[in-house]
Amino acid sequence: MGERFYAETFTPEVQAAQRHYNGRDFQPGAPEREALGPAELEFIAQRDHFYLATVSSTGWPYVQHRGGPAGFLRTLDPHTLAFADFKGNRQLISTGNLAGEGKVALLLMDYVRRERLKVLGVARVADVRDYPAALEGVADPAFVKRTERLIVIDVVAFDWNCPAYITPRFTAAEVS
Repeated sequence: MGERFYAETFTPEVQAAQRHYNGRDFQPGAPEREALGPAELEFIAQRDHFYLATVSSTGWPYVQHRGGPAGFLRTLDPHTLAFADFKGNRQLISTGNLAGEGKVALLLMDYVRRERLKVLGVARVADVRDYPAALEGVADPAFVKRTERLIVIDVVAFDWNCPAYITPRFTAAEVS
């Protein structure tokens, strides 16, 4: 777990920083892609939100919160995630950014258990007007009418992050 993630993120500049601050660097070797395992699939199915990072054609990163009912980020198979993209503020920054290389990073948080899963992938946008049947397997029935797009993500790598410094946070339902 994480080997592909390290291969993607431990650039020469990152390895130089590792040598400077840690006295050594990490030399990753990895498969072409990593499959999500049972722990990752269960964790994803329980999430009611995540953070999505995309990159613009001018090189600027953009991070957007995505939320919905628990499990709205679906696992189609161990290499593929998908979610219904709802009508929102009409800026379409993430959607526009995906028209480029489509590289994304997802940050999935469980604040109560102080766990976080990072996912790297390549995303594509599917207009639901072109693929109405795909809504059945991805969109929650309560949100079908508000769904404009489906975002399908081919998972390249993932990694679990250290729980240090994750402040526990609780929803109103968890508190009651």
